[in-house]
Amino acid sequence: MDKFLADLTDAFSNPALWEEFRAGTWETLYSTVIATFLACVLGLVLGVLLVVGEKDGVRPLPAPVMSALNFVINILRSVPFLILMLMVLPLSKVLLGTRIGTLASIPPLIIAAAPFVARLVETSLREVDKGVIEAAQSMGCSPFQIIWKVILPESKPSLIAGATTAFITILSYGAMAGAIGGGGLGKIAINYGYNKYNYAVMLIAVIFIVILVQIFQSLGTWLAVRSDKRLTHTRRRKKSKRK
Repeated sequence: MDKFLADLTDAFSNPALWEEFRAGTWETLYSTVIATFLACVLGLVLGVLLVVGEKDGVRPLPAPVMSALNFVINILRSVPFLILMLMVLPLSKVLLGTRIGTLASIPPLIIAAAPFVARLVETSLREVDKGVIEAAQSMGCSPFQIIWKVILPESKPSLIAGATTAFITILSYGAMAGAIGGGGLGKIAINYGYNKYNYAVMLIAVIFIVILVQIFQSLGTWLAVRSDKRLTHTRRRKKSKRK
């Protein structure tokens, strides 16, 4: 306990270490935001295909195509992240010219998270009322119009909540990447904390990660609630009754 308190005191009085935390927080933020954005774009496309391409979907695709798509998504979701990252690092070398650091961890983060996002999107889109889709079809809307103007807007709150979950998951993946050459707060926790038996540094890194999670979870929940038409209409009714 005395060693932990001494390490904690040293950490708070070490300007160089706090500079590392500042840089690590920035690296964690930008890698997570970039990876989440690209994973959500890719996952959204895959998730839409999984729903609209099924047998009774708005744009059915051949059964072999759907089977192959589901198989690939399930395989990628089954591989543990650290193993998948090691497998994808050669791709980082080809695309970015390096296998280590924050940039090198972005392609594995995208490939690991995209199948997860695809399943979240699939679940969100399946919540859309079939009657709304059938009404759009009866009015002669094309499959693209149904997807763009009916399915996606109707599932917006659930999609935002899913994107928030994906962000937090990718943030945790990025922290794990520090164990095998990634950057950010995970690297600090491993290199300056675990490897040097300095648990005070590990604790501070965890606190930084928890703060980031709380901020983005709160922001995501707020956006999801704001975009939910059902809650918006309920609040308007309550206000009108009060008046």
